[in-house]
Amino acid sequence: MKYKDYYETLGVKREATEAEIKSAYRKLARKYHPDVNKTKEAEEKFKEINEAYEVLGDKQKRQRYDSLGSGWQGGADYTPPPGFENFNFGGGQGYQQFNFNGQDMGGFSDFFSSLFGDMMGAGAASGARGSRGGFSSFDFNDFGSMGQGYTNTRTSRASANKKSEDLDITKTLNVTAKDLFSDAPITVKFKDMRKCTQCPGGGGYCSACGGTGIINENKSIKVKLPKEIKEGQKIRLKGEGKTDTYGQKGDLYLIITPKDSEYEIKGSDLTKDIEITPPEAVLGCQKEIKTLHGNINIKIPAMTSTGKILRLKNLGLPKKAGGFGNLNAKIKIILPEKLSQKQIDLYKQMI
Repeated sequence: MKYKDYYETLGVKREATEAEIKSAYRKLARKYHPDVNKTKEAEEKFKEINEAYEVLGDKQKRQRYDSLGSGWQGGADYTPPPGFENFNFGGGQGYQQFNFNGQDMGGFSDFFSSLFGDMMGAGAASGARGSRGGFSSFDFNDFGSMGQGYTNTRTSRASANKKSEDLDITKTLNVTAKDLFSDAPITVKFKDMRKCTQCPGGGGYCSACGGTGIINENKSIKVKLPKEIKEGQKIRLKGEGKTDTYGQKGDLYLIITPKDSEYEIKGSDLTKDIEITPPEAVLGCQKEIKTLHGNINIKIPAMTSTGKILRLKNLGLPKKAGGFGNLNAKIKIILPEKLSQKQIDLYKQMI
């Protein structure tokens, strides 16, 4: 039989990382997928790249393949190592078949079966990606995102190229007054849960998802917040959503929720509680308060009641047209935690 150079098939170097191998595979899969490329040559090429990725995308199979050495050339005559010559994918065992929408596309090569027949047998479910023991059927309808939306009549190229809303992600983003005040982008971190494109799940072996069929991915992006943002406003980040096997990217939608323990946020205006004591409310006082623009001193007039608003101009958040909104200092009268007997007697005199 002929030796197959799987690295050459995927167009990667022998020292390629898992990520590089996966990236090369996805690009070729998009190019030669039967619903995209209708030629007979593409169909054969698609089988070859899937066989190559079945080996190089699996740590155990890649290690066994690499043990043959790097001196082989594609197409060279190859004799199986002792102990492997009797493995084959014939005899109707079923796991050798590629199936696309009911169309039999043939099986793995003799070279593949001579190396990995023991790993792909019907009793080796734990070492295979299928859910029925080995490759009971390699159905491209289960081929991750690539299989979404296909029917037995096959969709058109236009349908394949149409971005699915399933690729979009919507997240709630809590922002503080400090986030909105700064001109610097903020970092948004979130977890993206998506369907595994390497296996259909079901508990079989999969280096990508562990056989669960679900991949959890941590993502981190920089976001520039617009001015005068409103509660519930959406920010669209194009191309930051999920990616399907064709390379199409969805969008990330962030729903803004102002959430600050110190300020109430409304557009470019802020409201903040200023605590004063009863004597300060009656007699008036000077009070140092903290703002986003720095600490300032304000004058609290005599006979100020709880709930009174003191409007401090240009000490709020940035406006779209330039300048800043206002800071509303909302008076809140509080009682001391402890009063001396003398203070209590003075209060009694006022009754």
